[in-house]
Amino acid sequence: MPSFVLERVVPASPSEVFDLSLDVGLHVRSQRSHRERVVAGPTSGMLREGDCITWSARHFGIRFRLTSAVYDLDRPHRFRDRQVRGPFASFVHTHEFLPDADGTRMRDTIEFRSPFGLLGRVVDATAMRRHLMAVISERNDGISAHFS
Repeated sequence: MPSFVLERVVPASPSEVFDLSLDVGLHVRSQRSHRERVVAGPTSGMLREGDCITWSARHFGIRFRLTSAVYDLDRPHRFRDRQVRGPFASFVHTHEFLPDADGTRMRDTIEFRSPFGLLGRVVDATAMRRHLMAVISERNDGISAHFS
């Protein structure tokens, strides 16, 4: 399964970065360029263990809906979310928050697979990985900006 890891140091404590990473409003603000919005589930505040939320956003000029479930919450160290309905054959995002001399090292590990067999593997190899890296980086820019 295709995957990638992004890391960034944020000048705040692990608990502060953890909490902000679960904030629905921060996520929506950080994804303005994709016109992302909540269409089902919590519309504000912090997501909690077991929450399901459906996002609607525009990627590659097409509007998609993705329902994700939050699980494996271990504040302030880690949580995961996974697609339970949406455009991917599989999508899991592991968020880790590691103490660092300059604050918190955020580590995002994304494992994904597009549908449609061989065609999906070609899309993953040629465009999807790069696109998802940009999307997660935008989200992380929003988190970093909050603490700057």
